[in-house]
Amino acid sequence: MRILLADDHDLVREAIAAFLKSEGGADVTMVGTLEEAIETAEKQGSFDLVLLDYNMPGMNGLEGLRKMITVNESRPVAILSGTTSRELAEEAISAGAAGYVPKTLASKSMISAARFMVAGEIFAPFNFMRQRDDAASDLLTDREFDVLRGICRGQSNKEIARDLDLHEATVKLHAKTLCRKLAAKNRTHAAMIARDRNLV
Repeated sequence: MRILLADDHDLVREAIAAFLKSEGGADVTMVGTLEEAIETAEKQGSFDLVLLDYNMPGMNGLEGLRKMITVNESRPVAILSGTTSRELAEEAISAGAAGYVPKTLASKSMISAARFMVAGEIFAPFNFMRQRDDAASDLLTDREFDVLRGICRGQSNKEIARDLDLHEATVKLHAKTLCRKLAAKNRTHAAMIARDRNLV
């Protein structure tokens, strides 16, 4: 398993490389910038897996990912990140990343993730991807979540009121409040936001 690891933090890069080598038996090449990663892949040929630090020099958001995918001949390229953002993970995977790997991942999980991506699968930690958007989940009350679930099922206020044993006027009030909290223009927009943020 030939891995190219690109990270501008020496300690992080060496720590990740050490357990990929010792526990995963990988042949790891280390570089510190996107430019070096591209040069290395051009000189040495494509790698089984490239791990790119999202915040290192030259990345320019996900533009660096796209460049690296091309240089690595469409073989797996994944994003490494010290920040755990579900939105970034989704964006990276949509842009063609083979995975989103938090640097906080345990060594054995990191090796499993690497093997998984080399095999052609997409990796993102399940519990991380399932987490709710914390700001929104703290913002909405349990009853507002109940109403939001009804909206997402395509129910009218009257149907939601019947299911929750509430007055229709109360449901309308909850719907109006949750739309304001989610900065949604209307019920449909609220449902879209809820799905995007994995709230329901």
